Amino acid sequence: MTTHATDPFADWLALREPADAAARAGDLVDRVRARPAADRPLVVHDLGSGTGSMARWLAPRLPGPQHWVLHDRDADLLDRARAAPPRAADGSPVRVETRRSDITRLTVDDLAGADLVTASALLDMLTAEEIDRIVAACAGAGRPALFTLSVVGRVRLDPPDPLDAEIAAAFDAHQRRTVDGRTLLGPDAAAATVAAFRRHRIAVTVRSSPWRLGTMHAALTAEWFTGWYDAAVEQRPELAARTAGYARRRLAQAAAGRLTVTVGHDDLLAGAD
Repeated sequence: MTTHATDPFADWLALREPADAAARAGDLVDRVRARPAADRPLVVHDLGSGTGSMARWLAPRLPGPQHWVLHDRDADLLDRARAAPPRAADGSPVRVETRRSDITRLTVDDLAGADLVTASALLDMLTAEEIDRIVAACAGAGRPALFTLSVVGRVRLDPPDPLDAEIAAAFDAHQRRTVDGRTLLGPDAAAATVAAFRRHRIAVTVRSSPWRLGTMHAALTAEWFTGWYDAAVEQRPELAARTAGYARRRLAQAAAGRLTVTVGHDDLLAGAD
């Protein structure tokens, strides 16, 4: 049995996987269920695949034998994806191929043979140029693309607190930060992706896919809040002293199951018509 050292990011992906699965817009899948014309497995390329959660969610919703190609730059995450492969609902074989690669430099050749391109929780970590490159590759491949769970800057906490809006604004600014010369799009990424597809004359359907974290998600709510708050304070360090009490209150509420959070995302389906 393969074992892995503790990886905080992999742990975070595992913690959020059930919430991701519940949030994705399942009705979009109905429009990509058609089998490929050739007598062969359905080929799906998943970009920024992480530990393979998108494949585990989508494979049971797609028909027949499948061949998933998982693209990620993190070799350990790809190892974890191979250790927990997806399964088809009808028992058909699902093969997993992993490719360690930088999807920000994706080309149409990387998608050769694809019937569907997917990604989850990826777009908001990209720049405008990188999104244009990915969209151009998808357009060149001429196959549908299903991109899920892009954050869009809509967050609601209940019970509300006067500091929520200020922390949210600082977090959004952090999402749009410049890192190593890359200016991330953050909550603007979903709209930028829609616009990029439309420049290629490819229709896009958009669905809201919010996380709804309630009393049954105390651990995820606390972990999400910690990351959300820490990013806001990293962006605006002057907030730290003034909002320390706010952070303690919110974490206590989360631990007690008294904090509910709605985190807005959008799912996009391009080229399915």
